[in-house]
Amino acid sequence: MADLFEDYRLGPGWDEMFGEPGMPRETYEALHATLQPLSSVELGIRAEVLARAFLDQGITFALKGIERPFPLDIVPRIIAADQWRVVEAGVAQRVRTLEAFLADIYGAGQVLADGVVPRRIVVTSAHFHREVAGINPHNGVRIHVAGVDLVRDEQGTFRVLEDNVRVPSGVSYVMENRRAMAHVLPEVFAATRIQPVESYPGQLLRALRAAAPVGVSEPTVVVLTPGVHNSAYFEHALLAREMGVELVEGRDLVCVGNEVAMRTTAGEQRVDVIYRRIDDDFLDPVHFRADSVIGVAGLLNAARAGRVTIANAVGNGVADDKLLYTYVPELIRYYLDEEPILPNVETYRLEDPDVLEHVLDRLDQLVLKPVDGSGGAGIVIGSQASDEELSLLAEKVRHDPRGWIAQREVALSMVPTLVGNRLRARHVDLRPFAVNDGERVTVLPGGLTRVALPEGALVVNSSQGGGSKDTWVLAEAPVAAITVAAASEAPAVYLAPDEPAGSGTTTVADGTSLPAPRSPDPGPDSGPVAVQQQQQQQSARIGGAAAC
Repeated sequence: MADLFEDYRLGPGWDEMFGEPGMPRETYEALHATLQPLSSVELGIRAEVLARAFLDQGITFALKGIERPFPLDIVPRIIAADQWRVVEAGVAQRVRTLEAFLADIYGAGQVLADGVVPRRIVVTSAHFHREVAGINPHNGVRIHVAGVDLVRDEQGTFRVLEDNVRVPSGVSYVMENRRAMAHVLPEVFAATRIQPVESYPGQLLRALRAAAPVGVSEPTVVVLTPGVHNSAYFEHALLAREMGVELVEGRDLVCVGNEVAMRTTAGEQRVDVIYRRIDDDFLDPVHFRADSVIGVAGLLNAARAGRVTIANAVGNGVADDKLLYTYVPELIRYYLDEEPILPNVETYRLEDPDVLEHVLDRLDQLVLKPVDGSGGAGIVIGSQASDEELSLLAEKVRHDPRGWIAQREVALSMVPTLVGNRLRARHVDLRPFAVNDGERVTVLPGGLTRVALPEGALVVNSSQGGGSKDTWVLAEAPVAAITVAAASEAPAVYLAPDEPAGSGTTTVADGTSLPAPRSPDPGPDSGPVAVQQQQQQQSARIGGAAAC
């Protein structure tokens, strides 16, 4: 029987499984021992079952208008407990810093007066909204959910690639990837202690409830989706179901007298917290795009009056601006009086004429990114671009240096990935998810590992054709929930069990009591208005889906 790893070649990046050819790192020894005796045919069959399971359950992602299974590679990524402690602390540090920054710029603006960040950087950001200045959330939280994108460089050091604090997506795949992997590789779970991820909906619901307006002891929480045409609709429905809250569209909500209510068969019901998955521009047609039919008119006025909480807060996108990203290390020192735990990738600010000329002379050696881009859109990797593409890029950058940053091309770390019927080294990144309830920032163990499937590709975003891996964070002590017995008792991933409605409660791993799960809102009827479809799809492209 051929060894799956016999022709595996180490790539240009830091290989996370192998320190030397054929010599697995300690973190991967159990996984390597499990995979090595398998034939390529057997591994391929398991991978096929995995893909079919995702398709049957509707775990899909829209790519260029076509629904397809979200590609989950059968080889998981493993992170040691001591490595994870650094990631966890570094992500929480950035979330606390960006919370302080957002409160500052939409309030006193002291950071601008002190010159830590130039005022022009903030006011020229496409996602800075003066409309929300002075709106102070009840518990001070604007970033209820954050997704911080990390990479490991050539030495294996975790570095921050960008921050996502608007409507970061992808956590549903973290949960579904784990459920699926427990069935296709149960023998690895028996030999490995892995930190669980199923507590995320409870953590999120607790944070949303904690953000309720003053005086509301039993808040009504809803998930606001653009609709079924959004590429991340599966995630919206899953989170609503797991939290036991309603999944609503803009047409289901009404705002009168600064009160937000949800239309139900029993009449209107007050809504206190809205976990929105709609981009700012489409959220409230009174203050933003007047032609939006997927938002709620008057929603921002209700938030200003303190009668409803919007999570994440409107205007957070200024902290996503990739030019602002270059100032985060200074912001950490300014607000927290700490040194950054996780370093940035080396980045150039192009508004300085000397820096601009230096970058233009080296375009073929750098990565250029639009500062307000998402989902990998607009990124140009100089070493992989043609002369014509570089010439066009130079023209764009000269015309709008504020609109671009340049970064060193990092050879992202690599993990064995099933390509065809063989294992090949492919580049990966990592998006850990953090939840802020106002008292602590909790980082979900692992997060979403995205993998660039084409050979040599560095853009891992699923919206650019990438896939994902289950991310295992090793536990420092035995984790009772992760056993073969537990995996075998769970419903098979390729089944779609009915979840009857009920008024009871369910207790998740961290002890949080949730309302009993319900089936997700089936969404719009079969004949939605054409303009609504168009805006749902446009919202997905420009940020409503926060394409992962």
